[in-house]
Amino acid sequence: MNSANLLQTAVAAPLLASVVLFLAKSTPLVVRKSVALVGFALPCLIALALAGLFSEAKDAATGYAFFSECKWLGVESTGIWLKLGLNGISLPLFVMAAIVGLAAGMRAIWTKDTKMPTLYYATLLFIQTGLLGLFASIDIFGFYIFHEFALIPTFIAILIWGGYGKRTTAITMAVYLTLGAMISLAGLVYFYVNTPAVAFDFISLKNVVLNLNAGMQTSIFALLLFGFGILVSLFPFHTWAPDTYSAAPTPVSMLHAGVLKKFGLYGLVQLGAAFLPLGLESWAKWILVLALGNILVIGLITMVQRDLKHMISYSSVMHMGPIFLGIAAFAFSGGDVTGLGAAVMMMFAHGLSVALLFHLTQAVADRTGTLDMQKMGGLATRAPVLAAFFVAAMMASIGLPGFANFWGELSIFVSLASLKPFWLISLVIISIVISAIYGLRAVARVFYGAEALPAEQAAAVKDITPAERIPALLLFAALVAVGFVPSLVTDELNPALTQSFAQTAPAAVEAPVAPVDDAQ
Repeated sequence: MNSANLLQTAVAAPLLASVVLFLAKSTPLVVRKSVALVGFALPCLIALALAGLFSEAKDAATGYAFFSECKWLGVESTGIWLKLGLNGISLPLFVMAAIVGLAAGMRAIWTKDTKMPTLYYATLLFIQTGLLGLFASIDIFGFYIFHEFALIPTFIAILIWGGYGKRTTAITMAVYLTLGAMISLAGLVYFYVNTPAVAFDFISLKNVVLNLNAGMQTSIFALLLFGFGILVSLFPFHTWAPDTYSAAPTPVSMLHAGVLKKFGLYGLVQLGAAFLPLGLESWAKWILVLALGNILVIGLITMVQRDLKHMISYSSVMHMGPIFLGIAAFAFSGGDVTGLGAAVMMMFAHGLSVALLFHLTQAVADRTGTLDMQKMGGLATRAPVLAAFFVAAMMASIGLPGFANFWGELSIFVSLASLKPFWLISLVIISIVISAIYGLRAVARVFYGAEALPAEQAAAVKDITPAERIPALLLFAALVAVGFVPSLVTDELNPALTQSFAQTAPAAVEAPVAPVDDAQ
């Protein structure tokens, strides 16, 4: 099997596993669980293998590796058909999606007494197919369709297996995200009808002259920004997200907050910044203002949460702010891609850390029977391994050195420092203080101090099981690996940024292209 077929297999495996589940729904549950586990594990193994093969397989002219196309999945006369491949920007996000998918799959498979388990596993596998496909897709409409492929089963999963308020939450999410999807689709169609008669994909568009004036770029980018912004929970379009993550079953929260929400950010990097630089430049100030809304307003809301899962949900929304700042920094700098590299690193790290926090939060709830932090306390003495994992996950989210998040946040500071807006850097630093306050307060309330649980219930609290430790270890290991060796991401990310964006910086400003340093 060649490497292109490996990528196809990684994307198709979860979908095939879900089909097998429906065909074998009368088999013993252990067999169905095994099929589901293979559907999640195989893409993860392939993704790690592709990461190792990437440098040798990469095409020097395009920067992409593992290219394949299926012309029967599309309409060739329109220039739209399925193409798969990875470049240095999509590769780390594809690997992240595969790792989070496996962790979420194990969390679901090893949860006892799940209602309609076959349908549950199949739904999660459908979501995983969409997540892997959107990062592997080179065709731009394929990229969009894979997102919808993941979004629809997310709605179904919340509606059937969600928690308190699931119906209202699912409907609210559907309204918001349908609106965001329609606005972003309008932007893609507007872009498509104003491009040359070539294949509508990331590679082909780099090889032609796009005769899009500043006004047209600004209009297209506005549609993409507000469409993607709703999907990403950009302030003030964020209100659907915290309740959705809180009501969703934990594996869905891990997949959506950790991976699916990166769709819009990834689109703004690969599509918006690359092909609509003047549009990005026009909207950069607004991106900065709205991103500060995520950081400061949502950060303060996060600080006052009593419900542990709500706090993690709001913190996920808050951490979208620095990623948007990295994208805006590219426009302000006139071509320095440090901010874009920081945004990709933050997407990678946030996906892993927020998935780990949701996983551990569910472990806490399973032991205490509550998510109210004021009703907990002292769990570290009864569940020391759970406490250690939770503290580490929170430190990663804050941006402590030794975790991948640190390099993303540091690179955000570097990209902004080069612009020398002291007040802006000060506000971003305040975001770290806010993160530290709510994170350390949660650790103190849940794991330390006097026990608030009734004595009988506290005595029954046990440490996390091996089935819970394996997903936690998987996510933790990825965070630490990149935390200590950031070149695992930057070695391929830096050349891809330089190759993709050296010629696309806003023409109004001349500045040298400076890739993300390996030490960032």
